[in-house]
Amino acid sequence: MIVEYLPIPEVVRVRPRRFGDARGYFSEVFNARVFRQQVADVEFVQDNEALSGAVGTLRGLHFQRSPMAQGKLIRVIRGAIFDVAVDIRKGSPSYGRHVSARLDGIDGDQLWVPVGFAHGYCTLEPDTLVAYKVTNYYSPADDGGILWSDPAIGIEWPVPAQGPVLSAKDLALPLLEDLPAHFSYNSEREDIA
Repeated sequence: MIVEYLPIPEVVRVRPRRFGDARGYFSEVFNARVFRQQVADVEFVQDNEALSGAVGTLRGLHFQRSPMAQGKLIRVIRGAIFDVAVDIRKGSPSYGRHVSARLDGIDGDQLWVPVGFAHGYCTLEPDTLVAYKVTNYYSPADDGGILWSDPAIGIEWPVPAQGPVLSAKDLALPLLEDLPAHFSYNSEREDIA
């Protein structure tokens, strides 16, 4: 596994090794021991999958509040996404900043988004299938989010000219400035797991 720390180093791009021959390839897409040693010492409890039919389908920016906060390991099985993580840890030197990565089903890269970050993505190809592992169970009561187009965050989403395909829920999310302090920054990095 190749690990790349992004400009906000708690968010990590993970590249599983692929071994190819005339038949195709084999890849160990997840190994708990290696992940704990090289990325984050966490336990994943749930696997999720989302299919988006249209290019420009935008899901996010989502997070779960404590005590059900989730870290996420995202990968694309088919298609491609523009994947984004926004630091929402009060007191963090990168608070309100975001990092992004293109993930697709061809290269198999994954993105680790720890607790304390809002996450979202926009599909770049039709019929994109995204799978992700999470470190806590889904809890509707602890669901939270930030408006995808918040100008204070300034994400340059690669959406079609007519705009993104959004859920009613995502259209009604608050701006970052209206968000309570759900997470705080710990310089010892205990809060990122």
